[in-house]
Amino acid sequence: MAPGCEVAACESEATRESEAARRRRRAQFLRELHEARELRERVKPRRARAARMRQQMRMRTFRW
Repeated sequence: MAPGCEVAACESEATRESEAARRRRRAQFLRELHEARELRERVKPRRARAARMRQQMRMRTFRW
């Protein structure tokens, strides 16, 4: 704990930092996921097209 730092203030700083770290990890994961999907589309275009069609059907039949 930093000198002269109240417990609540230190905890909120740690929470903010861990939240930022979580956001960075999530952004990295989403970038890699997007890259993997693009690669899969290039490698197996027919399967990727079928997956897109299934997703479109899912979205069309989804009720709000």
